[in-house]
Amino acid sequence: MATSTPVRNAWRALTGLLAITAVLFGINALGVHVFQQSSWVPELALDLQGGTQIVLEAQTEDGVAPSEEQMAQAVTIIRQRVDASGVSEADVTTQAGNQIVVQIPGQADQETRDRIEASAQLQLRAVLFAGSPATSFVGEDGTETPYPTPDPSLVATPTASPTDGSDLAWITPALEAEFLAYDCADPANDPAQAPADQPLITCDPTGAQKYILGPVELDGSAIDDATFGLQSTNGQWAVNLRLDAEGTETFAAISQRLYGATPPLNQFAFVLDGSVLSAPSMNAIIVGGDPSITGSFTQESAQVLADQLKYGALPLSFNVESSNTVSATLGSQQLQIGLIAGLIGLLLVAIYSVVVYRALGFVIVASLIVMGVLTYVMLAILAWRMGFRLSLAGVAGIIVTIGFTADSFIVYFERIRDEMRDGKSITSAVEDGWARAKRTIYISKSINVLAAVVLYVLADASVKGFAFTLGLTTLIDILIFILFTHPVLQLLARTTFFGSGHPLSGLDPDALGAVYRGRAQFRSPVAAGSAGAAKRAGRARGEAVRRQTIAERKQAELQAAGADRTSSTTGKEGDR
Repeated sequence: MATSTPVRNAWRALTGLLAITAVLFGINALGVHVFQQSSWVPELALDLQGGTQIVLEAQTEDGVAPSEEQMAQAVTIIRQRVDASGVSEADVTTQAGNQIVVQIPGQADQETRDRIEASAQLQLRAVLFAGSPATSFVGEDGTETPYPTPDPSLVATPTASPTDGSDLAWITPALEAEFLAYDCADPANDPAQAPADQPLITCDPTGAQKYILGPVELDGSAIDDATFGLQSTNGQWAVNLRLDAEGTETFAAISQRLYGATPPLNQFAFVLDGSVLSAPSMNAIIVGGDPSITGSFTQESAQVLADQLKYGALPLSFNVESSNTVSATLGSQQLQIGLIAGLIGLLLVAIYSVVVYRALGFVIVASLIVMGVLTYVMLAILAWRMGFRLSLAGVAGIIVTIGFTADSFIVYFERIRDEMRDGKSITSAVEDGWARAKRTIYISKSINVLAAVVLYVLADASVKGFAFTLGLTTLIDILIFILFTHPVLQLLARTTFFGSGHPLSGLDPDALGAVYRGRAQFRSPVAAGSAGAAKRAGRARGEAVRRQTIAERKQAELQAAGADRTSSTTGKEGDR
């Protein structure tokens, strides 16, 4: 005998669910064993496992405390940098009016630290002179003579007022002597604190080149966007900038001045925190506001710089006040309490389901187990691909979803029971009940997802974990209903235990009052062969009466009153 269509659809759905589960576990297995970046355990957030704390202190030129607006802008930029590094559930706050506290779950790698600690004060300065980083003079006889400390009596003011950032009048005798004695390896030399309207002596990050640069002509606040990619001409990694309108106009004037000049006056330097990232020559007049920074970039270093510059320059310079590891604010004990609370909720739902729905309740328990497995592996994958970390708020979102899932089961099962009370067979009741219940379930789930999205977008960072897990588990709940719960019921309805309406199946027609036909009409009672059968029939009729509407009860009372009058009239005629 050919298999019926509902049975075929049920097996297809279950096979699809099995395939999805296998794919998810396969993806995470690749992350664990091939890429070695994932784990079989979901990552925990700062409140559950502790992490790294970095305290940055704002530095101002005049020593005046920074404004609230400057600190708020700095917090926003640093938070964007942290997010760009793939770290989630990080906490970025201010304290003491001039400090920013960054807390990151787990151990922060050096790349993430560099993103946060670098102030990314990008400056564009013209190159006045470039030379060897040597701080001593080697004579023809091979003797090495260190350059002396600059004489304070040397002239430090330009004899003629410089006309632009490339004017060699900026190089005074005092500046030249300071350049010769400047040691790139000396930590006391901090070019990042140099005034923006004065020349700068600095080096490249490797210390292989030493420069005299003109005053700042453009800074990072003019950058609208920064991306990285391979150049089509030479295949090198580059950071591509897009400037705003004012920056485009300024850069066009700079490029026009530098283009065609004698080296090194045709060079301009991108300076990050006082260090020259790149000092390319100006090979064209750039009027479109899209210059590129090239140099000895790798893909990773180009991406790091692009991410830093993409979010603009900080309005303040920051020093790292402290950087250490902090313990969990809630710790493993609170995590255990959260997990115990979830298990208690799951146990209560299971007990309620079995008591009310008998064997049908085990379908609810099995669905919750499947949902838990999929949620677990999804959290592990998201920790690898998105940097998601499970916080205590996220655990609460998962626990809340258990209750929402139980509500959906109740809607579905009660719809099946209603169809059986209308006199339908169990197989028909399962199909018709699903057709009617799924609309209600979809509407309620869509509201849950909408609420989760609104919370995630508008709520504070501490609530985002709750919103994320609530939305994720709600979507998984819908998937379980479609690919597991309904297909399993389709198959169970065709078994002898459920199909015959066994009293322990939860689909017993007598216990559900299926004798009720509607409109106060009842199936003719069958003579009970035993006291137990009579008792069950009485319960079934009582259940049917309890489920009557008000109109049906009134109609039943009128019919009963008419029957009494008819009986009374018949009795009187019999007396005559």
